[in-house]
Amino acid sequence: MNGPRSAALLTVVAMHALAAAALVAYEPSRRALLAAAPIMVELIQPRLEPPKPEPPAQPPKPRPVVKKAPPPPEPPPIITARAEAPSPIVAPPPPPVVAPPEPLPAPIAAIPKPAPPSVTPPVFDADYLLNPAPEYPRVARRLGEQGRVILRVLVNAGGTADEVQVRTSSGHQRLDDAARETVRSWRFVPAKRGAQAVAAWVLIPISFRLEG
Repeated sequence: MNGPRSAALLTVVAMHALAAAALVAYEPSRRALLAAAPIMVELIQPRLEPPKPEPPAQPPKPRPVVKKAPPPPEPPPIITARAEAPSPIVAPPPPPVVAPPEPLPAPIAAIPKPAPPSVTPPVFDADYLLNPAPEYPRVARRLGEQGRVILRVLVNAGGTADEVQVRTSSGHQRLDDAARETVRSWRFVPAKRGAQAVAAWVLIPISFRLEG
C-alpha cells in the first residue's frame, strides 16, 4: 500500500479505538451502548510490505540454430541397357562363278615389209672421170702455205655438183677457194638407190703440199 493512504487509515483506526475505550470506561455509557447496538469489530490488516519489483523479464535466449546437413545427393539412376538379341551372322554370298575367258585367236603374223634398197654414195675418184687436181696458187706457194681442206659436195642425179661447201678449212683462204672452184667442175657417178640414180652428199678431201 502507498504511504499516505496507510497513515490515514491508521489515524482513523486509532480514533475509533480511543472512542471505544472511552465508552467502555464509562460504565453507564458502555451498558447503554451495548444494549443499544452490537459491538462492531474492524480487523486491522497487518502492514503489507510493498511487493518487490520483479526483475525485468529477460528475453528468451535464442535457440541455437542447428544447421541441417544437406540431404545426401540421390544416387544417379542406374540405367541398364536392354539386352538385345544377338544379330544373326549373315554369311556373304559365294562369289559368282566366272567362266574362263575364251582363248584369243592366234595373232596373224604381220607380213614383213621389204627392206628399202641401200643407197650407194656418189663416186668422184674413178679414173675414167678424168677429174683434174686443183692448181696450187702461186702466191700461196711463194708464201709457203700448206694444208688439207675437206669439201662437202651435193651431187645431183645427173652426176654434177649442185653445191660445194667447205667442211674443214686448210687454214688458208687461197687454198680453200682453189679447191672449191676446181671441184665445182668435176664429174661424178651419182648415188643410186637400187638401180635408180638419186641426189646425195659426198665428202671430198684435198691436200696442198709443197715438195723440195
